[in-house]
Amino acid sequence: METIGFIGTGHMGGAMAMRLLEAGHPLVVLDRSPQATAPLSARGARVAATPREVADGAPVVFACLPSIEASLAVVDGPDGVARGRAVEVYVEASTIGEEAAQAIEARMAAAGVGFVDAPVSGGPRGAREGTLSVIAAAPPPLLDRLAPVFGRLAQRTFRVGERPGQAQVCKLVNNAISIAAMAITCEAVVLGVKAGCDARVMIDAINASTGRTSASVDKFPKAILPRTFDYGGPLSIGSKDLELYLAMAARHGVTVDVARSVAALWAQVVATNGPERDYSTMIQPIERRAGVIVGG
Repeated sequence: METIGFIGTGHMGGAMAMRLLEAGHPLVVLDRSPQATAPLSARGARVAATPREVADGAPVVFACLPSIEASLAVVDGPDGVARGRAVEVYVEASTIGEEAAQAIEARMAAAGVGFVDAPVSGGPRGAREGTLSVIAAAPPPLLDRLAPVFGRLAQRTFRVGERPGQAQVCKLVNNAISIAAMAITCEAVVLGVKAGCDARVMIDAINASTGRTSASVDKFPKAILPRTFDYGGPLSIGSKDLELYLAMAARHGVTVDVARSVAALWAQVVATNGPERDYSTMIQPIERRAGVIVGG
């Protein structure tokens, strides 16, 4: 199988890279944390020292990074991916917004490297299980080439267009809805418990009814009701995605009052819990204010 490079092997990237390794792809990986690359190295992946070294060793290179700054930094400079000898296709799997995706595409085009805008959705659990959704924008020949690889990572790939940034727009719209659903589900379930209902019975009823959300179906049963708070992603990712969504709305002249309210609530949670706490801990400040515990 074709060798694949993978830059950023944290919560999401590490699980995606492991899926590819287990499918038989030789891997060249890079992460600033040795702990993040250790499980992959133990399974035979080669650990690179620079983004350029990754791109010297693989024709297809993925990036799954936590910030715009990180995504831009691995592309350019003397040790950037754009200077790699082997790279032919660069896949941006991070959520970085349309402007950053367009900037990376321009740099890759100048280097003669194809660019695929392909953020993923489904969380770390979905990445481990191969049940992600890939939202992709690129010319059809590039997407056709990557279809077998995406098939090892995801249940479905959605081709939303050919222009870089189109996939980022779709992903940010999805994330804004998901974060808003998380916020109202936490608030409403806390209210229900405060009013005397059993949390587990409520979640079952909601999931069989019109109020079901990604939070009630996935995050509550797996991380909140059992009180493990280990959904797998930090609160800081939500902050980043909301900031990108609000900036996109301003750029396109669209009023987004609901998202602004959710962003204000999210900022309060981050200030209380800390940005690196698990996403599912969003419910805890709401519980404390109400004087109840959900689940348990």
